[in-house]
Amino acid sequence: MTSHPRDAPQFYLTAPSPCPYLPGQRERKVFTHIVGRRAREINEILTQGGFRRSQTIAYRPACEGCRACVSVRVVVDEFQPSDNMRRVLRLNRDLVGAPTPNQPSAGQYALFRRYLDARHGEGGMVDMTVLDYAMMVEDSHVETGIIEYRRADEAGRDGPLMAVSLTDFLPDGLSMVYSFFDPTLPKRSLGSFMILDHIARARALGLPYLYLGYWVEGSRKMEYKARYRPQERLLPTGWARFD
Repeated sequence: MTSHPRDAPQFYLTAPSPCPYLPGQRERKVFTHIVGRRAREINEILTQGGFRRSQTIAYRPACEGCRACVSVRVVVDEFQPSDNMRRVLRLNRDLVGAPTPNQPSAGQYALFRRYLDARHGEGGMVDMTVLDYAMMVEDSHVETGIIEYRRADEAGRDGPLMAVSLTDFLPDGLSMVYSFFDPTLPKRSLGSFMILDHIARARALGLPYLYLGYWVEGSRKMEYKARYRPQERLLPTGWARFD
């Protein structure tokens, strides 16, 4: 399809603000809107170029003098879980992940609030209202959905909701936009379980990658992403494999 100038995304730069990952650093982001008839195509191209989606915005770090944020994607077909990851899978073998449309629910928001209050009480999302959450889930012009995780023996509508992932479906992989879980069950390692489950889903769909967002060297919040290998990291020279 021929691209016309009016179809090309316009990019903007945010003002500097404190970095949420590295103390003493300042962050800036370049962003654009992903709306209209070419939204899916543009989102695919930008994701492969290291952007992340939040509602109808695609963004990427553009910090002066810092390149710590590195986009990572798991090479699905060659991934082999470690012994600890196999333990996580065993601990959660009673969970079933059910794909649903990207529609918010009261149960999702209640779990989202518990997760934020317990894990990210100082973060920028802590003041999100139920309307903010609904916009985060629904406001999308790309192919996206929600995967709800419940106990296998209670997988009906009344089963307890234990974890949720908002996930984009791309031609070359799945992209975990945002995920949250019951913070009162730390032994289950539900965050890790959702990543492992998404790797399995991507493999079953014949997709080569699972996009995990940014790995930030030196950030305790983001160091876990380096464990899922083989993976590819987006360097200035392009995607490079790390075993």
